[in-house]
Amino acid sequence: MKDPTLASIIIGFFVLSAIFYVLERLFAANRQKILRRGFKTDLIYWFFTPIFTKAIEKILVALALVVIFREGLQDIKLRIEHPTGFISTLPIWLQAFLLLFVGDVLQYWIHRWFHGKRLWKFHAVHHSSEDLDWLSAVRQHPVNDWASRVLSAVPLLAMGFNPLHVVAYIPFLTLYAIGLHANVNWTFGPLKYMIASPVFHRWHHTSQEEGLDKNFAGLFPVIDMVFGTYYMPKGKFPEKFGAVPPVPEGFWAQMIYPFRRAKKKS
Repeated sequence: MKDPTLASIIIGFFVLSAIFYVLERLFAANRQKILRRGFKTDLIYWFFTPIFTKAIEKILVALALVVIFREGLQDIKLRIEHPTGFISTLPIWLQAFLLLFVGDVLQYWIHRWFHGKRLWKFHAVHHSSEDLDWLSAVRQHPVNDWASRVLSAVPLLAMGFNPLHVVAYIPFLTLYAIGLHANVNWTFGPLKYMIASPVFHRWHHTSQEEGLDKNFAGLFPVIDMVFGTYYMPKGKFPEKFGAVPPVPEGFWAQMIYPFRRAKKKS
């Protein structure tokens, strides 16, 4: 898969802006301005993440595979191009489903890990949007992004999943995450227990106590149901968003934020 170019990033922004402008006007979950709080910061993330974060991410995945398999890059390449093992013998549709489900279980626990005390400040950057919409999805600290991708992609490759499927899986997650963050009132009705909806994920982002540390899954809410973290009250939408405690606004302030020591109370 080719790396995104500046032109494709700009075109993608305007195409998605047009689509979600219509959807978020017709099906708004919360009333908010188009140029809402944090818009400029998220616009910087839109360009920073695919150009810088993703480039480093590929290097980190390659290094992790070398360490795990203790082989050279050429041998790793051959292993990836010609996967062996039980999973490679399964029908393509079953491989695809297992990839999505196993990947989501991995992401669930990685996500919960970042909600812990040690790593929260990196993930708090993503939760810092006070007005949540589709563009909020790109507000990710690079450390959070790198760890999440490496800790999910490497195990999937090590299990024997087809690398072409894994490569396609990551951008699919990115696009789906953009939809999950949209300011729309979609619950997916009777499918709400099977497929993650925007309302499901909005409860994850709320700063209201009732929704804290809930709804970690990115695709399958049943994972939250199994582990006791599912929360989606019928007919009710979260109204307040943002990290607790609050994260400073501005791109560079958020890059530095996780590395700053908390001020001691006098």
